Amino acid sequence: MSDGTGKKLKLFGTDGIRAQAGTGPLVPEFVVRLGLAAGSVLGESDTANTIVVGRDTRQSGQMLQSALTAGLLARGATVIDVGVITTPGVAYLVQRLDATAGVVISASHNPVHENGIKFFDRGGLKLSEAIEYEIEQYLESSGTSRSSSPFGQLSSDQVKHHEWYVESLLAEHPDVRLNNLPVVVDCANGAAAWFAPECFRRLGAQVIDLHASPTGLNINDHAGSEYARRRPQEIGQLVQRHGAKFGVAFDGDADRVVFIDEQGQVIDGDYMLAILAQYFAARDQLASRTIVTTHMRNEGLVTFTRARQLEVYNTPVGDKYVVDKLISLGGRSSADKYGLGGEQAGHIILMDKAHTAGDGIRTALFTIRAFLESGAHSLAELTSVVQKTPQVIASAYVGAGPRLDQAALDDLEYEARTALPALQRVNLRYSGTEPQFRAMMDTDAGTAESLLSQVAWDICRKVQAVAGFGDGFLEILDCAHGGLLVPPRP
Repeated sequence: MSDGTGKKLKLFGTDGIRAQAGTGPLVPEFVVRLGLAAGSVLGESDTANTIVVGRDTRQSGQMLQSALTAGLLARGATVIDVGVITTPGVAYLVQRLDATAGVVISASHNPVHENGIKFFDRGGLKLSEAIEYEIEQYLESSGTSRSSSPFGQLSSDQVKHHEWYVESLLAEHPDVRLNNLPVVVDCANGAAAWFAPECFRRLGAQVIDLHASPTGLNINDHAGSEYARRRPQEIGQLVQRHGAKFGVAFDGDADRVVFIDEQGQVIDGDYMLAILAQYFAARDQLASRTIVTTHMRNEGLVTFTRARQLEVYNTPVGDKYVVDKLISLGGRSSADKYGLGGEQAGHIILMDKAHTAGDGIRTALFTIRAFLESGAHSLAELTSVVQKTPQVIASAYVGAGPRLDQAALDDLEYEARTALPALQRVNLRYSGTEPQFRAMMDTDAGTAESLLSQVAWDICRKVQAVAGFGDGFLEILDCAHGGLLVPPRP
């Protein structure tokens, strides 16, 4: 990954530093050094040098947070420990506390054995790649010694800071009352486990908790938004059993959310972008009358928005690219408008002067508000105006094995288009946050998803063979309807 000037980043990916906890670089010795480096670089222009640090519920998070805090304190930073909290909660508190920066120990929707470290600047934005490169250079050029004191101080008032965050979420919806409405809430045994149910209960909902008992080892384990996208049946059955209008599912750090409607169908980021674009545009609150999404979006979203005279911009995959585009479009410049963008997986950014990070709970509350004010009898009715086209995303495990270069990926795309001439879009890429390869394909309404899945399957198996995992993990998501597809075998 490049910092934009051609300089290659070695540690930072599209969402901070990710690895298996307990292996390099996520070992205590390195993370202490990372704290020293980050404290030095981020505090260069700030004599106060206050860093907000939070984490999700992974057991390894305590170890990594302690090591990082030690490095930050050794470099003279004041560290505010906000405990287990959502990633967007840290981004919010950085601005509320006028801190220098924020750090979250989390691997988001990834399995429990993985973890990560991601930074926010004082504006609540993820660090620029130039700053990440500066931190890496500091790590390479310096040791762990410190030449002078004083050392920093550690403070913590988690109850107060958690309350601030919840109050900020609810303050945007003073007139919303859920009137004992049953809502199934899947918290992924992650950071949302207290925050999401608390928000819904304060709005008057009857909350049916699901996966809201973190042990440190069960985060995202057959739970959460990514699991719900692939296997929506569990939440769908609970929605029907309790007579709920819908269920909501968050990922491990609650920057993502998806809904499951009363028919058991997945309402993903494409649908939420459409709902919110229509809602804000009708109230003249959509900044630049534009939404920003990534290349992985469904063509049905584009058709829906353009039919309403709204613009759509595409970015590479990664919320930081969506945020950058929203800022360039003036997403933070107006007090009464929202910059709207996000990803199909449910990472939605509602940008205003106080919010820059994708927040699953905040997105859920705005989506529910749009639903209640729409007059629709059900979420299925509200979303029925979005006609998704056939689309699949295949995810294949490739470990740390050899990668194909761009020319080879172009050859695979040519093969796919030759095998299925009706293909409209193909996106082949290696994930920036997981050891996986992704193949996204979509086509017009006349092509069966089974044909798409077969082509995607064949391409992924070729990529896995190069990586040395010819029979490794491979699954294909039906992006139009939710759930997994099993391709027909030749």
